[in-house]
Amino acid sequence: MQKPLADLLRPTSLDEMVGQSHLLKAGSIFRKSIESGHINNMIFYGPPGVGKTTVANIIAKNSNLALHKLNGTSASIDDIKNVIKEVDSLLNQKGILLYLDEIQYLNKKQQQSLLEFVESGDITLIASTTENPYFYIYPALLSRCTVFEFKSINVDEIKKGLLKAANHLGIKFEEAALESLAVSANGDMRKALNNLDFIYGSLNKKKTITLEMVNQMINKAHITYDRSEDKHFDTLSAFMKSLRGSDPDAAIFYLAKLLEGGDIIAASRRLLCSATEDVGLAYPQIIPIVKACVDSALQLGLPEARLPLANAAILIATAPKSNAACLAIDSAISDIQQGKGLTTPRSLQNTHFDGEDAEVKGQHYLYPHDYPNHYVNQQYLPDDLKKRKYYIYQDNKYEQNLKEYWDKIKKGK
Repeated sequence: MQKPLADLLRPTSLDEMVGQSHLLKAGSIFRKSIESGHINNMIFYGPPGVGKTTVANIIAKNSNLALHKLNGTSASIDDIKNVIKEVDSLLNQKGILLYLDEIQYLNKKQQQSLLEFVESGDITLIASTTENPYFYIYPALLSRCTVFEFKSINVDEIKKGLLKAANHLGIKFEEAALESLAVSANGDMRKALNNLDFIYGSLNKKKTITLEMVNQMINKAHITYDRSEDKHFDTLSAFMKSLRGSDPDAAIFYLAKLLEGGDIIAASRRLLCSATEDVGLAYPQIIPIVKACVDSALQLGLPEARLPLANAAILIATAPKSNAACLAIDSAISDIQQGKGLTTPRSLQNTHFDGEDAEVKGQHYLYPHDYPNHYVNQQYLPDDLKKRKYYIYQDNKYEQNLKEYWDKIKKGK
């Protein structure tokens, strides 16, 4: 069976790689680490066909570790246990490098089974995923790895890869054909090579690929959703900012652009995020409404999914806005990261016995429901943060009603 062109021309060194210059350029920390042979646990995150597996293979080749490969779509807990059994093998005395492709498909138990061996260094893990690792990977495992983002490959880099492939095949491109084939790949080098491979099979004795041949391959105008360079992420960013900026027309346009590219998942995530980050307490009912729209869209699939997602986008864009919750949680996280608030007030602790050296005996917690309006003034924040204000009521009807209510209750005490 003939190997696909993408496999035949897979780079075997970092210098042969196409794209990912932000990671692989000379002198970068990532490249220096790989070339030193000191391999840490890593997670490669990015769209398909951008070199995640290829870089992992190059790392494995340059290391002295025994390479094992698993794919999350088919790996079982027994497959993982079989790798773990090899830890103490005489053949693997220098350690094991486990390359785990599509890790997002492993369940929590499967991911947990690797923890002990990743932490001890018996297994060095390189995992790749097309999904956001912060959503799909078990946090304890994620904390033991460094995440590197692989980006869509720009058009010029894809053209270089196609020209190299054409030289290997002994064929040429019309300039317009090369440009069109590169752009239509949407940042996916593997897709570009697979399309070239398909066209090459139809050339017979012809040695030049024409624009007409490429157009017959492309069944959707690439202009609707061009992932060249950072435009994929630019579209996502523009979508989110249009929602936040209360422009329903722009929000619908960028949603349409995402859906025409088949990116229903990213569009859904941005809608869920904007509902909580940008609307939030100004209209809290929007959160379950948008969640219901997203759930309906994922069940329907495209093209029908466009309808609930369009409703959600217009609702978010035209809703009142508040980022009070976002500001509050970020401020609290900042204090925690600075080591503040380490001691919980005694009245709130889940402890019902005081030691002999305790200066104040007893918990002295006041139960709010025993007081008028279900409120009593007492300290909840740690001593070093007791005057800290995280949540600030914003100027919208819902939050101002809340403020008026609590001002009345608390000032009466």
